[in-house]
Formats: sequence, C-alpha cells, structure tokens
Amino acid sequence: MCSGEPLLADKLAKSAVIERGGEKIGLIGLTPQDTDELASPGDNITFSAPEEAVAAEVAKLEAAGVNKIIVLSHSGYSVDQRVAAAVSGIDVIVGGHSNSLLSNTNERAVGAYPTMVGDTAIVQAYAYGKFLGELNVTFNDAGEIVTATGEPIVIDGSVAEDADTVARIAEAAAPLDEIRNKVVAEAATEIGGDRSVCRAMECSMGSLIADAMLDRVKDQGIEIAIQNGGGIRASIDAGPITTGNVLTVLPFQNTLSTFQVDGKTLVAALENGVSQLEEGAGRFPQVAGMTYAIDPAAAAGARISDVMVGGAPIDMAKVYGVVSNNYVRNGGDGYKMFKGAANAYDFGPDLADVTAEFLAAKGPFTDGRITVK
Repeated sequence: MCSGEPLLADKLAKSAVIERGGEKIGLIGLTPQDTDELASPGDNITFSAPEEAVAAEVAKLEAAGVNKIIVLSHSGYSVDQRVAAAVSGIDVIVGGHSNSLLSNTNERAVGAYPTMVGDTAIVQAYAYGKFLGELNVTFNDAGEIVTATGEPIVIDGSVAEDADTVARIAEAAAPLDEIRNKVVAEAATEIGGDRSVCRAMECSMGSLIADAMLDRVKDQGIEIAIQNGGGIRASIDAGPITTGNVLTVLPFQNTLSTFQVDGKTLVAALENGVSQLEEGAGRFPQVAGMTYAIDPAAAAGARISDVMVGGAPIDMAKVYGVVSNNYVRNGGDGYKMFKGAANAYDFGPDLADVTAEFLAAKGPFTDGRITVK
C-alpha cells in the first residue's frame, strides 16, 4: 500500500523487525491489491502489486542484516503462491483471506501444510477459529529453512478454555446481552446465508435482506435493491430470531443508500457482481425487484442476460431508483459505477435494523430471482 493521503504519511509501517532468542525476524504485512474495492480507504490510498511490494520490503530487511523473513498475508492462497514463486528471500508466508484449509491429514484440504513453493513455507488454517495453525521451522546459520513441519490443530471441546479470557468476555458482553437476546421474529425454516452460496448464486438470506431494503424505501420511487453477498456473514436457524442473530448476519453497521442510475449502469453493476465467481468474491449481487441470469462459463463482463425489472426487460436508457448499502453505493466490491449516481443519499437507517424490523413484521420473501445457466 502507498498513500497520497497526508494524514497517513509515515503512519503505517510496511514491515517491522522483532528479536526472539537473540535472532532478528523480519515481518512484512500484505493486504489484498483490491482493498480499494473490498473496503473504503478513500481516493488517496492505492495498493500496488503484491510481488513488487513484498520484494521491496524483503530487500530492505536483507540490507539491514535480517535473514529470517515472514510475510503476514491477507491476500489469499493463490496470491501467496505467486508471491513465493516471484520473490526470493521469504521464509514463511502465514496466509488468510481465502480461508483455505491446508493440511497433511484432512481430506478437505486444498494443499499441504506447509505448502512449499521453492524455499518458502506457506500456511493457512481455514476460518472461524476452528483451527490453530502450528508450524515448526528450523533455520541454519544462513537463515535458510532446514525443516518446516506442522499441522492445524482442531479447536474443539477437548481444548480447555482459558478461565480469565472467558470471564473477561462475559464481563464485556453483559451490557449488550439485553439487546442481543431480544427476540424479534420467528423463522419457520433456516434462512441460509452460507458464504459459499451467497457469493455464487441466489441465497435465501440475500433475498430476505434485499426485500427488506426495498420494502423500507419503495414509497420513494425505488424499484430495485442490490445487496453484496460478501456483506452477509451467517445463516439463521429455524426458531426464534434475536437481535443478536441479525447482527451476526449484518455486523458492519452499513446504512441504506438510495440513488438513481440508468439501465446500462445497472447491467454493468451486475456484470461486476458476477465477474469473480471463481474466487468466491463478495461482490455477488443478491437482488429484489429484478431478475437476471448468469452464465458462469462465459468471460467476465459477458455473463449477464435476461435482466428483468418489474416483469419487463430492462430499458438501458431508463433511469431507475435503486437501494443498496452505503458500502456498495460508494464503490465497494468494485461497484465504482455507482459512485457518480444521481440523487444519492447514503444516510438511511442501519441495514441490520431494517432487516430485523422486516422480519418482525413477517415480511414475505420469495426466491427465483437469479438463474444460473
């Protein structure tokens, strides 16, 4: 990352050196190159190619006499392998972002733990705190890896809880329990919000959230709702639904945004939403007020067809009223075509509140909006 923002000048270190057992260890931080789309860093922040960025920091650390270098990466397993292949001098990459399970024993693993690319050991241990990654590395005097062995440890009931940590969590949670435990609705069946579904096809949670958004602002001339699948973080089981359940699904405090764009822009937005299906990207568009079809086998940019709004084919020249969340409206997840939208208002109610109130009112929601060819 590099910054043209004066407020951040010299504030964010790209690497650091720590000392353990009399040995200097260099640590390099790596965030995704598309962070400008995944987050909202502002127009003055840019993110360079990972290979170039890491190579520059490795050179700086080696020049300072550091010969044990670890990259702490949140860029995904495939990017980590690319960086390891392109940049010499990296000993270990501890990865994340793609939530890949690496293991030598688990049949669901996507690679070995560690995955060796040249002389670099790459590790990653899935997500949700289900595993604790353990890697044991032996170096020679030149700082080269002699052995690298390990395996993720399953964190289950056999692992004893730390009493002090449990007590501190309970103390911190107490003021929020009354809010979190308030029952707002009842679900007859599970409302699915699994990331592997909501980032690839229509999911019931996506339909629910999009319907809730559209229902809230339909009296403002809004016809279409779009919710990014990556903003959906959990499912809700059948039975009582609490405020805490809804906040787990929608934890980001995004607000409703209303705006106007033409049909051509909407189709471009849908194309963006399905442009990274292979990567399970969070930009996948869950919708209300419209239907569309996807051809995953087509090239990115030419996957969308059969777009209908209100039961009629989309009119490329017509201006439509749209509701989304403020993250998407301001260009998050690649939706840059919305940044210049007309009559944009980004300060609506919290999306979680809107969804909870829609559920409490027993608002109906249906499926059949997105067809995968």
